[in-house]
Amino acid sequence: MTRRIERLTPDLLQLLGEHGTPCRSCVRWELDPVRRGRLSSGAEAADEKDAWLSHVLREWGSCGRVAMVDDVAVGYVVYAPPAFVPGADSHPTAPVSADAVLMTMAYVHPDHARGGLGRMLVQHMARDLVKRGGIRAVEAFVDPRGRRACLPPGDFLAHVGFRTHRWHPTTPRMRMDLRSALTWRDEVEAALEKLRGVVRPTPVPAPIRMDEAPEP
Repeated sequence: MTRRIERLTPDLLQLLGEHGTPCRSCVRWELDPVRRGRLSSGAEAADEKDAWLSHVLREWGSCGRVAMVDDVAVGYVVYAPPAFVPGADSHPTAPVSADAVLMTMAYVHPDHARGGLGRMLVQHMARDLVKRGGIRAVEAFVDPRGRRACLPPGDFLAHVGFRTHRWHPTTPRMRMDLRSALTWRDEVEAALEKLRGVVRPTPVPAPIRMDEAPEP
């Protein structure tokens, strides 16, 4: 079984839809409530999703990562600056902080949950945002119980470095400081390197040949 993380593209968005993930036709974030109310079908919502992704890719760049297992899309994370996410303004804990981007969704298929893919997605997102520069944090409106579609589960985000930034009984806003994410990654890498040093076999000196032995 091979696992890898890919950038979100229109083709991968289509692939996510084929495997039944809630991302394909959810436009909770991409459209404001008025525009969402005008949609009459899931197909129209999917078209709006395609148009949104193309717009963000053109104007801002990569805005998501997809977890692949043996060429099957099984999870994803989507993020963008608040200016590209008009649906966020209707949440009770809005607005997003000026120094942060908004992570709109994080999802891993139940068959692949608890295998580290969610953490991998968040790490790749953090690495991308740090490289861009000028972004200090990632924020997300979450579902504390993890039962509502198109809202990231709060318990999962708490396990990968997010903390409650503004409390609300149904839609709190959580935040992850990118410097903390980098520090955590560095600590993990250092611990792995230390472990490699512990388990590295002790070099055994080559035997001395009799014709090379030093004279007494």
